[in-house]
Order: sequence, then C-alpha cells, then structure tokens
Amino acid sequence: RGALPTRSVQEPRRNRSEDVPMNAKPPRFDEAALRERCEATTGLCDWGDPGFEEPLQVLLASYREAPLHDAGAGLLERSLLRSLGLRLRLVDWLRRYPEIEDEEIRSPIIVVGMMRSGTTLMQRLLAAHPDLLCTFGWEALEPVPREGFPSESPDPRIESGRQRDATIRRYTPELFAIHPSEAEAAEEEIIFLADAFLSHVPEASAHLPLYRSWIDQADFTPAYRHLRQVLQCLQWQKRARGAQARRWVLKSPAHLGYLETLLTAFPGAHVVHMHRDPRASIASGASLNRVLWKMHSDTVESRVVGSQWLERMHWASQRALESRKRLPEHGFTDIRFDELARAPLDQVARVCAAAGLPTGDAPMSAVRAWQEADRDTPHPTHHYELGEFGLEGAAVDEMFVDYRRAFLEAPHGAETGERSST
Repeated sequence: RGALPTRSVQEPRRNRSEDVPMNAKPPRFDEAALRERCEATTGLCDWGDPGFEEPLQVLLASYREAPLHDAGAGLLERSLLRSLGLRLRLVDWLRRYPEIEDEEIRSPIIVVGMMRSGTTLMQRLLAAHPDLLCTFGWEALEPVPREGFPSESPDPRIESGRQRDATIRRYTPELFAIHPSEAEAAEEEIIFLADAFLSHVPEASAHLPLYRSWIDQADFTPAYRHLRQVLQCLQWQKRARGAQARRWVLKSPAHLGYLETLLTAFPGAHVVHMHRDPRASIASGASLNRVLWKMHSDTVESRVVGSQWLERMHWASQRALESRKRLPEHGFTDIRFDELARAPLDQVARVCAAAGLPTGDAPMSAVRAWQEADRDTPHPTHHYELGEFGLEGAAVDEMFVDYRRAFLEAPHGAETGERSST
C-alpha cells in the first residue's frame, strides 16, 4: 500500500535482561532497552516506518546530557515508553485493519499561532460546531484502541483520561492553571508529533541544546505522516461509534514553523492564524515552559527559559512569514487575540464562512452554548511578566517588527494576565 513498511513481523528479540545480573539497573535513555521493554509489554515487535529512529536517537542523547533530577528523568522515560508502545500498537492495528488507511482526512480546519495567542479557545469554540470532529483529551492520551473496541461502553480510556486530569490538578496545579487538561474537551495534536520524536515539546520541558539545535534543520515529514495515520485511526474509531461529521478542527502552535509541511500532509486545509502581541504571548509561553522544566530538573534559570523561548518564537514566526508568501491567501483566516476576546462568535462565523461550513442557527447555537458554559465555569488566572525571564518589551518589539507589520495593525501594550482557556 506504500504507507506501511514491507518488512514482515519478526519474532521478538531475545530480552537482553537475561545477560545481566538480576539486580542490575537498566541504563537510562538507552534505545535498545526501551524498545525491548515495549516489545515485552505489548508482545509486538513491528515498528513500522523507521522515520522515528534518528529523532529518537538524538533526543535520547540529549536527555543523557541534560541536568535532570531522578524524578524528572523517570517522568521523561515513562513518556518515551508510552510513545514507543503506542507506535507498536498503531502499526499492529493498521496491519489488522488496513481499511483505516482508507479514511480520508478531508479539508480540516487547522488553528495555528504563537503559543498563548488564543489557539485553544478558538479550537474549542470550533469543536462545538456539529459538523466538525476534534481530538478529545482522552484520545490524545491514548489514540489507539484497546482490545475489545468498540464493544466496551463507555470507552475505558475516558476514565483513564479523567484520572490523569485529577493527577495534574493535584500535583501540578500551576500547569493546570496555564493549560487545563480536560479529558472530554478538545485537545491539540502536538502530542502526536511528540510521539514521532519530532516536536518542540522536549525543549519546552528541559534544557536540551543538542536536540534544540538539531530540530532547526530536521525534516518534519515523518512526524506529519505519523499525525495523519493517528487521525485516520481516530476517525475510524469515531465512525464506529456513530459520528457523522467528517471534517476535523486541529490545533497546535507547533505547526507555525512548518506550514508548508502541514499543508502537504493535509491538502485542502483551511488555516486559522491567531495573532497576539508577542510581549504577552512570549511571556506566557515562557512561564509554561518554566513550570515544565521544574518538573524535570532542579537547575532552572528563568533567563535561560525566556531567552530560548524568545528565540524559538522568532524562528517560528519568521518561517511562517516566509511560508505565507508562498502559500495562497485564500487558505488562511487571520484573527487577532483581542478580536477573539471581544466577539468570539463573530470570529467563529468568519472562519466557518471562509472554510465553507454552515453558519445557520443550529450550528451557531451549539457554539454559543459551549461559550456560555465555558464563561460560567471558574478558570484559574495565569499571571506572568516579561521581566521574570530577563526580557524587555522594547527588545521583543524589535525582534518582531516584521510580524507586527504583517499581522498587528498597531502596537499594543503588553498584557499581563489571561484566563487559562486561551
């Protein structure tokens, strides 16, 4: 079929743990050891498309050099095991049900923009439209079905997602305040890019200069190929559960630096490009990254976090500017953060009209109902200041002159707070 590797499934490799003493501790971030653990756990050994291997190797080398504490290293290693295990299971489901790859991901609406520019709020508003599909939080956590699907109802993965939400609220309330993780709310798909080991998630989680510099030149095609397969698998499941909608609303700030790769993977997509004063979005994004760094390391310098995030957002915005010059403008809708905050339903109607979605009473009533429920739900407040990260507003303005000229009508004073649903 072309999308799956032609090599056959091999017999499981001999477990190397037989060659070492029983009390020996397995090496941290060792590729062979991680793979063998996943193969032993799943009983599977076909890894599919090898495009993930080099990114994984660079990431593991970076983790071995990083100033991680024991708990943080354990968290990151469990995340790697989760990603590798899901890859094995996805390849297995594609082999058993080849019709999954016949699922058409038709003209999705994709929300992009610098982190903290209103992308989450826009996606969740659009996800309330009855003609659109989205990835729910519990699906992002575990996109591949468990055995027995679809006979079990409700799906046991939903409860797993709720338990994860409760854990985050209890142990990392700062993280929940910045980006609430909700099992049954629309969620972004950056985790699927991270599962291909090609994403900006690792550099947002720890000080990783090796991986950080390597991904600047990396080809993200394998990550977007993996994303497409995951969405096909999710769409196949949704249809089995009776979903009628056939178009997706996707969202991730991570797409900003890869617009052309994104649109090659999803031809016919309509992109919603969110815009916000870089002073506010960079300070807010840096504060999120600092929380993540502290989860994994005792050595966290706010100035380093701020400097790296400023550089990354400038890198991404410049790439987006260059890509936009080469891409047809009719495939984009530009929305400012302040426009979304002032009149969210008007902005949703703009997007729907541009993307060819109905804007009649029924669909807009559904969007309005979600907005009213969200407005009545208490949200923690996220506070941040540029100065916390050694950054000055004037310096940020200077770096983003081209971006401001292209997308912001006039300079704005830096915002200093936001609801977490942005």
